[in-house]
Amino acid sequence: MIDARLQLALNGGGLDLPAEGRIAVFRAPIDADLRGLDIERCDIIHDFKPFHDSWEARGYTVSHAPTGPYAAAIVCLPRAKAEARTLIAQACAVTDGIIVIDGQKTDGADSFLKQMRARVTVNGPISKAHGKLFWISEPAADFFADWAEGPSQTAGGFWTGPGVFSADDVDLASALLVDALPEKLSGTVVDLGAGWGFLSAHTLTRPAVTHVHLVEAGHLALECARRNVTDDRAEFHWADATDWQPPNRVDAVVMNPPFHQGRAAEPQIGQAFVSAAARILSPSGGLWMVANRHLPYEAELKTRFVQVTEIGGDARFKLFHAARPIRVRRRG
Repeated sequence: MIDARLQLALNGGGLDLPAEGRIAVFRAPIDADLRGLDIERCDIIHDFKPFHDSWEARGYTVSHAPTGPYAAAIVCLPRAKAEARTLIAQACAVTDGIIVIDGQKTDGADSFLKQMRARVTVNGPISKAHGKLFWISEPAADFFADWAEGPSQTAGGFWTGPGVFSADDVDLASALLVDALPEKLSGTVVDLGAGWGFLSAHTLTRPAVTHVHLVEAGHLALECARRNVTDDRAEFHWADATDWQPPNRVDAVVMNPPFHQGRAAEPQIGQAFVSAAARILSPSGGLWMVANRHLPYEAELKTRFVQVTEIGGDARFKLFHAARPIRVRRRG
C-alpha cells in the first residue's frame, strides 16, 4: 500500500513536495492513508464511481479526470498496463512539478521504474510492503506523451479504452448471454454494469424494447458506451449499479456482473448486483444473467427470486433467468 511508502519518502526519504499549489492523486486505493498531504490541496482523480464518492465523503475534492495545472501529482498504478501508462502520461501533461509513481510489484512497479529510468532521471525508489515508490522532479510531459491512450475501436468496430473491462474484444460471457436473450424482450430494460455497451447494443435490437438504462461505474467505459450505443432509447448513468435507483420499476435486467476489484474473486460483488436487480424489477419482471461457472450465485438468486432457472452455458459460464422478485420487507 502507498501509506507506508509515502510516509517514508516524505520523512527523510528525499521526497519534498511543493509548499503551495494543488496536488493531484490519481487512482488512490479506497483505504489509502494520505497523511502528510494537505487535504485542502489534494485533488483525488478517480473515474470509478463508488471510489469517487467514498473519497468525496472523506472530505476530499474529487473529479473523474484531471483539470490541472498541478504543482505535483501522485499516480497509484492500476493493474492494467495500458491504463497505468495513460495515467502517467496524463499526470505529466497537467503537472508543473514532481510526479510520484507508487505501486505494488504485482502491478508492475519494477517494470515501470525501469521504463521511466530509460527516459528521465528517477529519484528513489522507496521499497516497502511489496511495492515501490519513486519520483521525477523535472517537467516530463514531452517524455511520456506517447504513453497516452484514449478510446479506440476493436476489430469488431466497438469503442473501448485502456483499463475498461474486455478492452480488446467482446467478452465471451457477454456474447453467450446475448445469444440467450429472448426475441420478445420488451419494455424498459436495465443493463447493470453496462461496460462499453455490448449487452445494451444487442438489447436494443429488440423492437419491443422502449428504453434501456445503461448503469456503469467506470466513467471511461460509459463514454465508450455512448459511442457504441447511439439509439435514442438509451439513457446513460454514471453510478454504482448496486445502489442505483430507476424512476420506476423496470421490466427486465440484463447483466454480466463483475466479480473482483483486486486480483482475488469477490463473489459478494455479483451477489450485490443480484440484490439490486431484484429491487428495481417490477413484480412481473425478469433477470437475465451470465456468470463464471465457479461463482456461488445460486443461493442469492433463490433468496431474491421465486423462480430461478439455469438456461444454458458452457464449461466456463452459466446463464440464469430469474423471475418474480421477492420484496424485502422494511422493518418499521
